[in-house]
Amino acid sequence: MQKIRNVAIIAHVDHGKTTLVDKMLLAGQLFKDHEKPGELILDNNDLERERGITIVSKNVSIRYKDFKINIIDTPGHADFGGEVERVLNMADGVILLVDAFEGPMPQTRFVLQKAIEIGLKPIVVINKVDKPNCRPDEVHEEVFDLMFSLDATEEQLDFPTVYGSAKNNWMSSDWKVQTDNINAVLDTIIENIPEPEYREGTPQMLITSLDFSSYVGRIAIGRIHRGELKENQDVALVKRDGSVIKSRIKELHVFEGFGRSKVKEAGCGEICALVGIEGFEIGDSICDIQNPEPLPPIAIDEPTMSMIFSINDSPFFGKDGKYVTSRHINDRLVKELDRNLALRVQKSPDSDIWSVFGRGVLHLSVLIETMRREGYELQVGQPQVIFKEIDGVKSEPIEQLSINLPEEVSGKIIEMVAIRKGEMISMERKGERVHLEFLIPSRGIIGLRTNVLTASAGEAVMAHRFLEYQPYKGEIEKRSNGSIIAMESGTAFAYAIDKLQDRGKFFIYPQDEIYAGQVVGEHAKEGDLVVNVTKSKKLTNMRASGADDKARIIPPIVFSLEEALEYIKEDEYVEITPNNMRLRKIYLDENERKRMAKK
Repeated sequence: MQKIRNVAIIAHVDHGKTTLVDKMLLAGQLFKDHEKPGELILDNNDLERERGITIVSKNVSIRYKDFKINIIDTPGHADFGGEVERVLNMADGVILLVDAFEGPMPQTRFVLQKAIEIGLKPIVVINKVDKPNCRPDEVHEEVFDLMFSLDATEEQLDFPTVYGSAKNNWMSSDWKVQTDNINAVLDTIIENIPEPEYREGTPQMLITSLDFSSYVGRIAIGRIHRGELKENQDVALVKRDGSVIKSRIKELHVFEGFGRSKVKEAGCGEICALVGIEGFEIGDSICDIQNPEPLPPIAIDEPTMSMIFSINDSPFFGKDGKYVTSRHINDRLVKELDRNLALRVQKSPDSDIWSVFGRGVLHLSVLIETMRREGYELQVGQPQVIFKEIDGVKSEPIEQLSINLPEEVSGKIIEMVAIRKGEMISMERKGERVHLEFLIPSRGIIGLRTNVLTASAGEAVMAHRFLEYQPYKGEIEKRSNGSIIAMESGTAFAYAIDKLQDRGKFFIYPQDEIYAGQVVGEHAKEGDLVVNVTKSKKLTNMRASGADDKARIIPPIVFSLEEALEYIKEDEYVEITPNNMRLRKIYLDENERKRMAKK
């Protein structure tokens, strides 16, 4: 008998998954006195904390009643699909966490579908039952219908349900009965999730994740499927293409709490980390050295979007960043490929431009934001959707889009999605709000979020997931307003901006340093407009007949990274440095722009 339980946690963004895991760690008495409770421990990089999303899956383990429970936190966003699939390979069961008000959401469905295909046993936890207008019983029905529609087996449909509020630290099998701990969840895990079955024979392990330490290099993480692994054992590393490399395990670690502890050997079903394996990739197998029998490699979703990355060649390059050369950026992108499964990178042979392919705007913007914080300077172009030829027909990726919004703005939003070639598949009322489902080309989603939030005064909740490739849907109208472009380099003056405010909206503050060719605003009409915002007021000793009005300046529009990426046109770049983000034309010189436009 093995007292190990391997469980992955699935939930939609913001349903309280990371909070629940933190409370489980508390129940396993993992906190030391010096750690502040109330801080999220698992989402430990700054980006995850700021956005409140999980990007990289993490492993922790707790001890409860002589059992060791390995908990795997999974990302909820469909953009990080590459993460999800490999993580589920380590688990024997999943906890599906659902909000007692919202019910199952599209991205929950995405991860749950993968878990059910692999045949994992689900436990349903209905969280946030302390919300005023929650509906736990209806949500329970919805979860059952969702599993049924995903072709779950009889055994999977017979799932146990736990209700509670992770934030207030209680869980119980009846939502009307409040307890004072979350042991109900831990007991349910031990009773319902099968222990890893013990398979005797030669060792087999699938590498599903990796860690990096500057001290020992790359560390392979995975679950032992058969047999045992020992320290200093000679093993065979079998690559995806079937080639075999001889290797040796220098150290063997298992997960304890947040850290890892070194062990002499680990048995089947344990999740462990191996030090000393060279040249591996995620999806490779560790096998016996005499007769290697590899496990099937992980299938990974194809990328659906691409973006151009290039070195920063604006007049302000090198002012902020530490890493500005093409060699720096190339090394960083190659390093990212090691752990970011769904990413692809192609370097163009003759220039300093890389094509980076990913799962969506969020997936790529997280990479850009991480690089920016590490001190890189770069420029990125407009996100482009990847088209495919399928049976001789030009096809494009289609996504399922769901929008939850107040009823009075629904008409406006439906029209907005329809212009972008979206078709409505369902519309249901939930109280005073309406839940809409659409099928829409990925191209149509680029730039949609900003417009939807503006039209609904920030009330709409939008989520989308990749569905499949379908034949090309035709042209989609792009942003029709032109850009306002700076004519000269220098300091922007309030006097100049004030006189130009009737021409459009600005993106810069007075006293900002700007350069010729930078996009400083949005024109109120079609077509680009070149203006001089560096013009100051002439001071003479002649008395002017009119009184001087103070310059009254409307506050500029400040973009987030995703908004900027979705906003720019084909002939524009976003310039990203550690402290600044600017929009610019690819060709800074006006005459050159005209020449290129003629071509």
